[in-house]
Amino acid sequence: MRIPRRSVIGTGTITSLLALWAVLTMGATAETRIVSPVVLPSPLEVLASVKSLVTERALLQSIAATLWRVLLGFGLAVVVGVPLGVLAGSWRMVDAAAAPLALFGRNIPIAALIPLTILWFGIGEGQKVMFIFIACLPFVFSDTVTAIVNVPDRYVDTAQTLGAKAGQVIRKVLVPLAMPDVYSSLRNLFGLAFGYIMLAELINAKHGLGYLLSTSQRRGLTEHIILILVVIGLLAYGIDRLLQWLQKGFFPYRATGD
Repeated sequence: MRIPRRSVIGTGTITSLLALWAVLTMGATAETRIVSPVVLPSPLEVLASVKSLVTERALLQSIAATLWRVLLGFGLAVVVGVPLGVLAGSWRMVDAAAAPLALFGRNIPIAALIPLTILWFGIGEGQKVMFIFIACLPFVFSDTVTAIVNVPDRYVDTAQTLGAKAGQVIRKVLVPLAMPDVYSSLRNLFGLAFGYIMLAELINAKHGLGYLLSTSQRRGLTEHIILILVVIGLLAYGIDRLLQWLQKGFFPYRATGD
């Protein structure tokens, strides 16, 4: 089987970076290394820290906590944002009313939502979930509106010519034709939400990847910081591949571009 050129290039890039990392951290002592182990541990030192991160610092529990917060918060944003986006994309009056709020939500600094959600929801699990919800909702809404608006007019005109009413046009024309683009947008936005949760987990979290990163930095555990970043990258990649696989099943007539 022929290996795609894109995969070969990507594998080569990762291999080159790993080789450079090994060269920069080669040496038995800090004095013999190009880069100090305090700044950048070697690949073997990072691998050796896996056991302590899993057994002593509850890595798996933190992964589960982070995924649960993201899934719940982003799921709420989808449940609220997609229907509102469909309504706004279908009726100009709704779009005119909601567009200023969506524009404000998309441009507000994400970090500014931390103190606001603390005031509204406290410092427990609810704050972290609602932070993801509020941060993602404007993007989910706006992208859904764009997908609905971008449906070619000829499909709507044809449905109306055949006698379809407004509700039927939305249910049977606009929504089915816009869903592939909505799904692609949600797939990208989920990665955004996965990054946002790292901010929320700095506040009163007992578990979570963001919490582990923060405590590792305070303790000077550089090996754990690098390892957690690798875990985050692998999780994000795995989730994106899963969503891509589901996308091909849901919309086999639309190429994903990957």
